[in-house]
Amino acid sequence: MMKTVKLLFFLFISLNSFAQQFELRGTVMDSETNEKLGGVHVQLINQNQSNNYFAITKLNGDFIIRGIEKGEYQILTSYIGYINSTDELSISSNQTKDIQVDKELIDIGEVIVSSMRQEIKIKDVPVPIEIVDKKQIERSSSFTASDVLAQEPGVAMASDGVWATGINIRGLSQQRIVMLVDGNRIETATDLMASMSFFDVDDIERIEVIKGASSSLYGTGAMGGIVNVITNEAYFNSSTYFNGSFKGGYSSVNELFTRKVSFKSGSKNWYASLSGALRDANDVSTPEGTIPNSQFEDKSVSASFGLKLKENHTLKLKYQYFDADNVGIPGGAALPGPSTATYTDAKRQMFSANYEIKDISESFKKLNVRYFHQYIVRDVDLTPNISTTTPTSITTPELFTPSGEHTTDGAQIQTDWSFSDNNNFIAGVDVWRRKLETSREKYIRMDVLDINGDIAATNNIVRGETPIPESCFGSVGLYLQNEQSFLDDDLKLIIGGRLDGIRIANEQAFDYDYLIMNGTRNDSPPNQRITFDENEEYKLSWSANLGILYALTDDMDLSVNTGRSFRAPSLEESFKYIDLGSKVRLGDPNLDPEKGYSLDIGMRVWKPKFQFKVNGFVNWLSDMIVEESGEFIYSYTTGAVDTIPALINANVDEARLYGADLSFQYNFYKNFVVHGAGSYVRGEDTKNKIDLPLITPANGRVGIRYNLPKYFGVDLVAIGFADQDKVAEGETETKGFARFDLKLNSTVINFDFLKLQFFGGIENIGDRAYTNHLATNRGAISIEPGRNYYIKMKILF
Repeated sequence: MMKTVKLLFFLFISLNSFAQQFELRGTVMDSETNEKLGGVHVQLINQNQSNNYFAITKLNGDFIIRGIEKGEYQILTSYIGYINSTDELSISSNQTKDIQVDKELIDIGEVIVSSMRQEIKIKDVPVPIEIVDKKQIERSSSFTASDVLAQEPGVAMASDGVWATGINIRGLSQQRIVMLVDGNRIETATDLMASMSFFDVDDIERIEVIKGASSSLYGTGAMGGIVNVITNEAYFNSSTYFNGSFKGGYSSVNELFTRKVSFKSGSKNWYASLSGALRDANDVSTPEGTIPNSQFEDKSVSASFGLKLKENHTLKLKYQYFDADNVGIPGGAALPGPSTATYTDAKRQMFSANYEIKDISESFKKLNVRYFHQYIVRDVDLTPNISTTTPTSITTPELFTPSGEHTTDGAQIQTDWSFSDNNNFIAGVDVWRRKLETSREKYIRMDVLDINGDIAATNNIVRGETPIPESCFGSVGLYLQNEQSFLDDDLKLIIGGRLDGIRIANEQAFDYDYLIMNGTRNDSPPNQRITFDENEEYKLSWSANLGILYALTDDMDLSVNTGRSFRAPSLEESFKYIDLGSKVRLGDPNLDPEKGYSLDIGMRVWKPKFQFKVNGFVNWLSDMIVEESGEFIYSYTTGAVDTIPALINANVDEARLYGADLSFQYNFYKNFVVHGAGSYVRGEDTKNKIDLPLITPANGRVGIRYNLPKYFGVDLVAIGFADQDKVAEGETETKGFARFDLKLNSTVINFDFLKLQFFGGIENIGDRAYTNHLATNRGAISIEPGRNYYIKMKILF
């Protein structure tokens, strides 16, 4: 009996010892200033990879990790603007460990990116990629995301005003670039800017820009690259937390006021966040006066929720709402002068859900299933400001009210595999569908003249139109990508491919649908033209990529990337109908996809005090969609057939774009960093031996940055653009310019219950009058904003 008791006692002690778990507490601080850092990722990894624990520091820099089993661990930290740290730690009891981290004065390639369909360090990615993080956005005035991206090599901003902006990558504009928010497409009109305007700039965590063909990952449209805007969300943590922030700002150039409040809370198995923002601005000031009709107002709300259903099962939900009102459109190719156009409503809503299962088996690393629904509406009031006079009448178009509703639904299933220590393989399928519904009313006053030229009668006419027939664009794509390392990880080879099926369908459409004459409506007006018959088209296309990254030394590598990409014609290109009176501009539902081939060769240096990147590239495009002269053969609803001269979209052009871009950072003395970037691109229509339109002139920037610990940081930047005299027919040549900007930021000011930080600066210090080639040649904007003083404040609590 005694032996049995002893056996049970020792068994109990052994089980209790085996089950015993410990906790690790600590504080993460700046090694130079001892500032306690909130938001630092702390990870504890068992040396045999069997256990992995994590925490994120609170506002006061503290962290707690509970439930740690006894063993030998590596403790790792990561935080934007600081060098990742690694240390060894033996856990056999409850412990306290304070961690000091060093500021990262230059980028050394440790940032994790996700736009390659997997999470990977930027230095391990062979494709040319640029990252803009939230700290860069905070230090800039940031009217839109495009303003910040325009500082990156090979990326330029185009605009129809301060609010309505888009970007150009290496000479290819927005219709040949895929825009994403949290990995989900922004699908909207291609003839108007604002693809980069439908979200809150202060809600951005980072922006990833892949330069070059990416269709093998993202399908149609990614001929020039992709832009992935990753927004803020709350996070899981080993201990419960609640925090919030307030941000406010002012810019003098258009009296812009911004304010934003956000709250985050979470614990080990759940998180939630909610934020809201308001902005309002008046007309923009320039050295030559005010740009009329350049005002805007917008507001936004975003929320996120996460739930860990099991240790390796995660559900994430996101909702975003953005609404802009009274947005002036002072220039734009689709809305030329002397017309006055305003967005009366520009709205975007997106809901997304993401379910992820990790570590399914030794080789099956991850299964990810996602869905998104997006709704975008654009309502415009356009006053033509013109009239036509004949001996018998005066016709005055008073108001046009075009409206478009863009609804996109998409889903994706992706699997991640690793068949060996030096292999990563992904396979997935994504499906998305965009539905477009448009309408337009034209309010026209017709004054009938008598023989003396006096007004004898007035007719008020409302003409109801459907500019683009109700239509939808659907895509189903299967993609594969394999990454393999050789020669002790010195050589990485990435091979990918994709097959896409495209469906485009439309309803029957007429040049106008109804007519209201002096209050009397006619739904069967005379002489209706049938512009498009009901139709359905199917297209098939493929894309592929090959990337090679070779490490010459521990801190220098060479890269080669080549790929085939494609772009299926948009709904606007397939079905547009613009009546110019004596002729029409017409889409074609039978257009073939554009095709592209690209080559990029690069070199990178990642030294602790010196970083350098340079890439040379060439893109060949075929079956480019352009307008060519022809005839529109149409039928009336009565059955009669007629023709009219037309400019019809067709696959006719071939083009070549080539150039280079580079960037560098050099920490030459203590906290001083000199930095710079430059880019050049040349675009040629090789079939017609002419220059391509909307090609950014050669440009560059150089600056010097200094950080005085415990007090402030300062950055003085000079930006220069060359003349652009290689222009397409109808374009305007633009002169070069130089501009100087100054950016300032305080260090974080700590109080017992909150943290406070200030940002400010001066843009265009010399109040230089200059022209953005891409904005001027889209419409009526001939001069950019003048000197701008801005100040921003961030409060964390």
